[in-house]
Amino acid sequence: MRAAVLLLTLVLAACATVPPASDQVLVAPGVTLALPAPGELGRREDAVQLVTARRDGETFVFECRLSVDGERLLLAGSDSMGRRAMTVTWSRDGIVVERADWLPETLKPENVLADIVLLYWPEEAVRRGLSGAPLIQTPQGRSVGDSIAVSWRGDPWNGLSRLVNRPWGYEIEVRSARVAP
Repeated sequence: MRAAVLLLTLVLAACATVPPASDQVLVAPGVTLALPAPGELGRREDAVQLVTARRDGETFVFECRLSVDGERLLLAGSDSMGRRAMTVTWSRDGIVVERADWLPETLKPENVLADIVLLYWPEEAVRRGLSGAPLIQTPQGRSVGDSIAVSWRGDPWNGLSRLVNRPWGYEIEVRSARVAP
């Protein structure tokens, strides 16, 4: 849910620029992730996504478009009524966020990006940036110590992905379908 709530709630000001994504992002108590560059994904990906986030008994559903290339990541999300919730652009120049004023301001865009990295970036890029807990990779998913579990059903870019953050009590389920760029 954090990612969705992070994704949803993700943004801080109606339009804000935050420093380049080179600092450590706290992803669980005592666990940080240095965000890799968008280009470290290693390929171009474009997907439409249905994101379901759960936290504290609440469920949030968003439709997103996620586009990544060697230079930037672009995430645009809308609520179930079609209202634009937020747009996040991440490049070497930093993170630029546009958010609807009706979204809660409790979540930070760098945490949303960290969840996206944990869900989709290659094992080595995640392992390199992780500090405070081991990364365990299997064909079905990965875990960050006992704190975060990621699982995939099929290709994460064209199937179902799930992230559970136990210490912070949220889970995100992402149904993705690749689209032509």
